[in-house]
Amino acid sequence: MIEVKDIKKGFGDKTVIKGVSSVFQTGKCNLIIGTSGSGKTVMMKCLVGLFEPDSGQILYDGRNFSEMNEEQRKELRQSIGMLFQGSALFDSMTVEQNVMFPLDMFTKSTPAEKQKRVDEVLDRVNLKDAHKKFPAEISGGMKKRVGIARAIVLNPKYLFCDEPNSGLDPQTSLLIDQLIKEITVEYNITTVVNTHDMNSVMEIGEHILYMYQGEKEWEGSNKEIIFSKNKLLNDFIFASEFLRDAKDMRMLEMKGKIDNNRNMDELLK
Repeated sequence: MIEVKDIKKGFGDKTVIKGVSSVFQTGKCNLIIGTSGSGKTVMMKCLVGLFEPDSGQILYDGRNFSEMNEEQRKELRQSIGMLFQGSALFDSMTVEQNVMFPLDMFTKSTPAEKQKRVDEVLDRVNLKDAHKKFPAEISGGMKKRVGIARAIVLNPKYLFCDEPNSGLDPQTSLLIDQLIKEITVEYNITTVVNTHDMNSVMEIGEHILYMYQGEKEWEGSNKEIIFSKNKLLNDFIFASEFLRDAKDMRMLEMKGKIDNNRNMDELLK
């Protein structure tokens, strides 16, 4: 679990994050959403330690990140996996070498142990036949899966994903979303996803933090978001007429189920 308490962050005379508090839950996909300039990217950079908050606390399972010394921070960072927006693979390395890189950097495992772990995570993301390929030889969706494999190779407790579906077609995006959700549950990871993808919001948004102009404007789940009356949130999520109509249909569907359940309860009395 990661907890943020009254986080504030500014640059010069501009305050970007204005006292945001939230809890990112273990074993769930926690999404940070918002328009460009909302502060969500700065929030994620504060969470992973790239930016130091001006005030407030970031607690990793109760441990205050700001109060950690360098040795403690180094240890914590080794329990963090990161999936970058562009996958950030090394072009000169094969898929296998890219995934092995964190093991080479942060462990003293034998070559055989490292190879076994690389094989395990590549198999987990359905890339068991891509070991010797270079990034230029694989698709965008496969690159994302390599990025996920590299992010989990050290068995992280915390996983951060920056726009994981950027540049992918809708079908591949759904597959990546499902893979992130499966890995989150399977390994009981605290996963935080920074995204603009509304499909991701609806598919895997078990906990959603919507930021607007540096503040927490709304917080809830993908089930609750359908019924939200927050105008700013609705204007962001359901920007098109098609999506607004889809929301209305979904609300009617949910209301019908609720009414049917009530009728069934009456019959069973």
